[in-house]
Amino acid sequence: MSTDWQVVWEVMKWPFVACLLFPPLLVYLGLHVVKREVIFVDLALAQVATLGTCVALLLGYHFDDRMTFWISLAVTFLGAGFFSWSRSSRKAAVPQEAIIGITFVVAAAAVILLLSRVAGGKEELEHLLTGDILNVTKGEIGQRLLVFAALGGFYSIFHKRFVLISSDPERAFADGVRVGLWDFLFYAAFALVVVSFVRLGGVLLTFSYLIVPAVCGTMLASEWMNKLAIGWGIAAAASLLGLWASYRMDLPTGAAIVVASGLLLAVVGIVSAARGRRMSSIA
Repeated sequence: MSTDWQVVWEVMKWPFVACLLFPPLLVYLGLHVVKREVIFVDLALAQVATLGTCVALLLGYHFDDRMTFWISLAVTFLGAGFFSWSRSSRKAAVPQEAIIGITFVVAAAAVILLLSRVAGGKEELEHLLTGDILNVTKGEIGQRLLVFAALGGFYSIFHKRFVLISSDPERAFADGVRVGLWDFLFYAAFALVVVSFVRLGGVLLTFSYLIVPAVCGTMLASEWMNKLAIGWGIAAAASLLGLWASYRMDLPTGAAIVVASGLLLAVVGIVSAARGRRMSSIA
């Protein structure tokens, strides 16, 4: 291995591992979000998690303190409970997406207000948005991998129940499923995923991993496993492109991966549109 590649590997190996191991669960959650048509719920939860972090910073804790994590998680659990409560069995005059959007805006504004009271608030805001995936450590990956594995097992065990609630909530209500309770469990576990990853990748990268690969998978496949496999492939490809661009052009790593995800989405959109026209012409 050449000296240049040795340097690249030493700098990028743990970010690369993180960008391969964590997206599958994020993509799975993103597929549910797309199916429920509440696209901004992950961004809203990520922003609520950021709000919790800001509360901890205002109380005098450091970003990397354990108490900061627990405060952020507690605030995000409140957001999860609110979102599960706001879902109704009947079509409401105000759609849930509007409530989620309002939550995001209010949380974002509250973050700005709180950070204006924290020394170095501008730098903290940038850190919370873009994260620091380039400096992720082996220990941080190990800790979060255990959490993600446990949550992955939870979602696997109750996959059919969550798919029913996401795909056909009317049937779930008619069958007597306690949708409110299952929604809270879904969003509570979702909150734990978001809080864990936001602290590494920031709000923007978390949202990108949750939505863009899931949208690509939905465009190109109909079965859940195929969507998940395509989404994971898109996330891995975007990560490789973003990490390469970050290293070669000295760019912010998280932002580079987000832009790479957007470019791949554009390519998938073109392929999907071309395939649709071809199928129409055959028919």
